[in-house]
Amino acid sequence: MDRLPNRSWRYHAIAWICILTAATRALACDSATVTALASGWEIKAFFDAQGKQVVTFVGYSGAGYEHPSAMLEQAAEVLTWFDPSRTIVNIGATPDGIGAVYELAKRAGFVTTGIVSTQAMRYDAPLSPCVDRVFYVQDDSWGGFIDRAQRLSPTSSAMLENSDIVIGIGGGEVARDELAAALRSGKVTRYFAADMNHRKAIDTARNKGLEAPDSFAGAAAEAFPRRPGPD
Repeated sequence: MDRLPNRSWRYHAIAWICILTAATRALACDSATVTALASGWEIKAFFDAQGKQVVTFVGYSGAGYEHPSAMLEQAAEVLTWFDPSRTIVNIGATPDGIGAVYELAKRAGFVTTGIVSTQAMRYDAPLSPCVDRVFYVQDDSWGGFIDRAQRLSPTSSAMLENSDIVIGIGGGEVARDELAAALRSGKVTRYFAADMNHRKAIDTARNKGLEAPDSFAGAAAEAFPRRPGPD
């Protein structure tokens, strides 16, 4: 698939799902999440056996979004490009930030998966209640490039290897590295600008003894100096 489709009639239906989802956050997904500590080849074997294309969303996690509803609306439009019966929606397993797309995808009928570092185990990070299956990857980092040679960490490597299409909505350093690697490998990649949560970014800088950021666009925007989107 070398070109993503334009907006379809399903956009309006899923956009309304997005709005209703935001208004009914108390409703929990009814899926029972299956988790496993898995090697790269075990993860690949799982996805190969599904016979579906994998669309991976990357973006902010703990930093959050300045306008969460706008992010969900953008994600809702992207989801209309794909057939739930033929597509798996993959993210980073946790519910924060871009992880909010899990609920949207699940309610639209997609199978959902997550690939995350074992750092999430170490720090007892919660999983989204709307992810069907989560793979923990043994990793000393949270993801991204691990050296100047721009080798991906085990987690990001597993994420990219098993993705057919990568969608970025804002994002920090890990998202930046994964998007850059996706572009470099020739995968279909789309990026949509989005600010991180301003207050969280300011507080994080203050807690580190740094000056407040002069931009809230996130590190992922560095790889996309002009505002891109679907053709």
